[in-house]
Amino acid sequence: MIAAPLFSRRAWCAIAGCALLAALLPLLNLAFPDGHALHVSAYMVALVGKFMCYALAALALDLVWGYTGILSLGHGVFFALGAYAHGMYLMRAIGRDGVYQSHLPDFMVFLDWKAYPWYWAMTDSFWYCMALVVLVPGALAFAFGFFAFRSRIKGVYFSIITQAMTYAFMLLFFRNDTGFGGNNGFTDFKRILGFSVTAPATKAALYLLTLAFLLGALLLCRAIVQSKLGRVLLAVRDAESRLMFIGYNPLWFKLFVWTLSAVLCGIAGALYVPQVGIINPSEMSPANSIEMVIWAAVGGRGTLLGPIVGAFAVNGLKSWFTAALPDWWLFALGLLFILVTLFMQKGIAGLLQALGRGRRGAP
Repeated sequence: MIAAPLFSRRAWCAIAGCALLAALLPLLNLAFPDGHALHVSAYMVALVGKFMCYALAALALDLVWGYTGILSLGHGVFFALGAYAHGMYLMRAIGRDGVYQSHLPDFMVFLDWKAYPWYWAMTDSFWYCMALVVLVPGALAFAFGFFAFRSRIKGVYFSIITQAMTYAFMLLFFRNDTGFGGNNGFTDFKRILGFSVTAPATKAALYLLTLAFLLGALLLCRAIVQSKLGRVLLAVRDAESRLMFIGYNPLWFKLFVWTLSAVLCGIAGALYVPQVGIINPSEMSPANSIEMVIWAAVGGRGTLLGPIVGAFAVNGLKSWFTAALPDWWLFALGLLFILVTLFMQKGIAGLLQALGRGRRGAP
C-alpha cells in the first residue's frame, strides 16, 4: 500500500502551504529593502534554493531505494554530471570576460590549451547543454544498470560497485587533462541566457524554477508509485523471485526506474550550479552520495515526502553545525544516522504518521 500521508488531505494542504511559503521568499527579497521586517536576505534565498536541489536528489534516490529496494551509494555522480553539463554552457557564456580575456575558459588558458576539445563542441548552445543534462546521466545509468541488473547484482554488492563508480569518476575529473577544470572545476560564472547570474531577479527566477521542478518531480514520482508500474516496483523490492516466477522480467523495470532516478539527479545538479556558483569533482565524493542516503533515511524512505523533509532537516542542521561547531558535524551526522536506524526506522515521516494516528486515537 502506498504511503498514506502523501495522499491525505492534510498532506496536500501541507505541501501547498510549504510551496506557497517557499515561493514567497524570493519575492520578499526583491520587494522589500534591507532592514525591513519582511525582507528575506539573498543568502537565505540561495540557501533554500540549494536545499531544494538536494531535496530533488533525495526524492530521486527514494524512488530506487524506497520503492524498488535498490540502494545506491553513487547517485552523487549523476548529480555532478548534470551540474558539469550545465557548467559547460555557463563557462562558454563568460566569453572574454575572464581573467585572461580569452574565448577559452581561464583554466584552459592557464594550462596552455589552444582550442576546445571535441566534446566541448556546441556547448555554447543552452538547449544543447540542457539535453546533455538529461542524456549524459541517463546514458551512464542505463549502461551501468543494464550490465549490473542483467548480471543480477543486488544488495550490498550493487551498493559497493555504485560507490566505486562515483569514486572512479571523481578521480577522472580531478585530472587537469580531462578538460573539466581539474581540482577547481567550473566557477566565476557571469551570464545565463544573457542575464547576469548574480542579479537578484535572475537568482529569484532560478529559485522558482527549482521549486517548480521539485513539485513536478514529486507529482511524477507519485503517479509512478500509484500506478501498476509502482506495484511491480514494490514487488521487485519485496519479492523479486516470486515476481520472476509469475513471468515478469525485473530487468527492464529496475532499469527504467534507475535511469529515471539518474536523470532527476542530473536535473537537480543542473539547477544547483548557477545558484551556488561552482561545481568541482568533490561533488562526486562517495561521502556526498552517502549523505543522500542519510537524507532519505532520516526523512523516511518509501514515502516520497520524507526524503524531501530529510534533505532540508539534515542540511539545515549541517549549516548550523558548520558555522557554530564545525569540528563536530561529522560526529553529529553519524550519531543522527545511528539514532534514526535504532529508534526511528521510518524516519521523520513515520514519526509524523504515528503522531497523527495517536491524535485520532487509531491503533
